[in-house]
Amino acid sequence: MPDDIQGAADTVIEVTIASHYRFVEMVGTVADQLTQLAGFEAENVDWVGLAVRESIVNAIKHGNQLDISKPVQVRFHLTDEKLIVVVRDRGNGFDASHLADPRDPENLLNPNGRGIFYMRTFMDTVEFLPHRQGGLEVRMVKYRPASHASSNGSDASHSRSQG
Repeated sequence: MPDDIQGAADTVIEVTIASHYRFVEMVGTVADQLTQLAGFEAENVDWVGLAVRESIVNAIKHGNQLDISKPVQVRFHLTDEKLIVVVRDRGNGFDASHLADPRDPENLLNPNGRGIFYMRTFMDTVEFLPHRQGGLEVRMVKYRPASHASSNGSDASHSRSQG
């Protein structure tokens, strides 16, 4: 089996789960497998997986308020240049600009806000967008390793944004 799926542009995997923590690891494993197959280094596989898991936990807990009748939709879109992960909940949304910085001394022991901090740290871009049919979408992008993009004739350079 090849160790990457270079050239398999526009690979899309969609998963819809109930708002229950027991499904977080299953979707996280999909992220781990896809990033490994896409040629990400082991460290980045771990960081992307953590960002995806944190996003799903937030969708279940904060977005859907643990309401098992409200689904969480996860979409992985792999292109030659990047991996795009979109996690959608059915909650009321929030303003990410008003989150406390977990690195501030007064927040060091506060467990809240760390998931979004991890997402912003480990992904290249993170956006929080209201969905037109309700709920919130978290859109995260991780650019593929330069060797994959350059071998496909793409420019692998990009700027890091914290959404």
